[in-house]
Amino acid sequence: MAGSNDVKLLGSRRSPFVSRVKFALHLKSVDHEFIMENTQAKSELLLKSNPIHKKIPVLIHNDKPICESLVIVQYVDEAFPDGPTILPSDPYDRSTARFWAAYIDDNWFPVFRSLADVRDEESKAAVLEKITEGLVLLEDFFRKSSNGKGFFGGDRLGYIDIVLGCYLSGIKATEIHFDMKILDETKTPALAQWAHKFISHDAVKGTLPEPEELLPLLKMITAAKAAASESEASK
Repeated sequence: MAGSNDVKLLGSRRSPFVSRVKFALHLKSVDHEFIMENTQAKSELLLKSNPIHKKIPVLIHNDKPICESLVIVQYVDEAFPDGPTILPSDPYDRSTARFWAAYIDDNWFPVFRSLADVRDEESKAAVLEKITEGLVLLEDFFRKSSNGKGFFGGDRLGYIDIVLGCYLSGIKATEIHFDMKILDETKTPALAQWAHKFISHDAVKGTLPEPEELLPLLKMITAAKAAASESEASK
């Protein structure tokens, strides 16, 4: 493993944002200590390290905390120059990668997450259509940026792969829970192939939680939202 001085990662196995950081650390072969956090009873170390948002992930490198998953991934790329680069070296390609990362987190993911709020088949179908629209955009960008290779940046796993790939277990769990197809081979075949290649990468294997691990949490969230919706409607 690459020399890391002192690297700690505060997180939870079920968090997709923590998975992002793990992918980056594995890709760079950075030795680190993973410290499990209970998000319901946050540790003093977490509260001290991220006093603004008080959430995971937090990377602590030589006693200096770095917060927010996208910021951490970029930090890992710059702080540990040995090994494959994560972000493109070309300024234009770099800015393009950051644009699509922001699109995934700020536009696509909130729509995907809103599936937990649906209460009928019509609403579910409408949200699924919006999710698919976003994936079709990503499919088109993947075809252009990959140049026929396996990842968004070509031959090697990189920034956008990490940003989108962290959601794959959640996508599969959602497909099971709602009995639907989100990453559809007929609508986004290139992304479906990319997903298989991504989860088999050495930096990813064993890091993503199994979809079955996420199902209890997903069921709890949807049940709680349904109860809240019914309570509001009865007022």
